[in-house]
Amino acid sequence: MKQLLSDNRSDIDADISGAQRAAANLLIQRELPRNHSATIHPSIARPPTSQLSQALQQEVDRAAAGKQTSGGIDLSRYESSEDLSPDSNVENIKAALRNTYANMTYLRGRQTNISLLEEYGKNAWLIGNSHLDDAHKRLDSELANVKKQSENINRERKAAQEDSRGELLGLEETWKQGISRIIETQLATDRLRQDLAQKRHTAAT
Repeated sequence: MKQLLSDNRSDIDADISGAQRAAANLLIQRELPRNHSATIHPSIARPPTSQLSQALQQEVDRAAAGKQTSGGIDLSRYESSEDLSPDSNVENIKAALRNTYANMTYLRGRQTNISLLEEYGKNAWLIGNSHLDDAHKRLDSELANVKKQSENINRERKAAQEDSRGELLGLEETWKQGISRIIETQLATDRLRQDLAQKRHTAAT
């Protein structure tokens, strides 16, 4: 808020004192709504709505809340099976075979994915970086345009104030002289009133 008052101060007017600045800040705070620091100003564009799926949104909410991961894929099914003893029963052998088949399928799919990543991953990564670089350049260009517009507006403001400096100073001096004449007239009126009162008192006695 202090910076806001400093940036919007006229180049013609003298700087205000610390007490005046504090009083101005107090008046501004009284006019602001209580939730102004947590509410986006209406002139600021709203952020785009989230396009995440329900599952991804749940994961984002979990990470934001600092909760530990729960559930998910049972990784034990992809672990190597323990060696079977010669006297293992049929059910244990079938369970070991199922785990072995699941593990083999997982490793085969992983090998396929790694091969695809080696073949196409670099190009996809470069394309993604290119898109990010284009977005970064576009935002930099927009920021430069906004800064240029702000500088032009500030330059025009200063020029307008400089053009009006003489007129404003003249009006201020005229206002001061008018106030001085009002005070002098008020003092003269008070003295005249006292003289009249004194004469009336003398005539009465």
